[in-house]
Amino acid sequence: MNIHDVVPILQIAVGPVILVSGVGLLLLTMTNRLGRVLDRARMIAGTLREDPSSDSERLLPQLKILERRARLVRMAIAFATTSVLLAALLIIAVFLEALFSLGLVRAIGGLFMSAMVLLIVSLVLFLKDINLSLAAFELEIQPLTSRLKPRPPDAR
Repeated sequence: MNIHDVVPILQIAVGPVILVSGVGLLLLTMTNRLGRVLDRARMIAGTLREDPSSDSERLLPQLKILERRARLVRMAIAFATTSVLLAALLIIAVFLEALFSLGLVRAIGGLFMSAMVLLIVSLVLFLKDINLSLAAFELEIQPLTSRLKPRPPDAR
């Protein structure tokens, strides 16, 4: 086998390599988001430990939402990581098939589809986290927005 035989194999493997790179960036975003969720939860838990009467009606529901968010992001990270692992196996399978003709075409298709399904599940979980973060934000600002007086309707 020479370089002219390897180049087409490399071209086929570029797609899964790009997938690995893209999901890697997504994982970076998700781990940062998980860190922020955990930091916020620790802050609220610390506030409640120091002063249990300190607006616990507002803080406890926020803490519960943060717990759900952390679980969602953790699951999203697990699915995305598994997707990347399958993409890495896909790259290996492509090379093995090209070099040794082992009849891995169906396995290659299955690995690719599985990686995509896991990525989709990961993204759906990530969207759920984003929606929950909005719910937590609304709980946080509710005491402030409830003080605002409603504007009278325009007299036209």
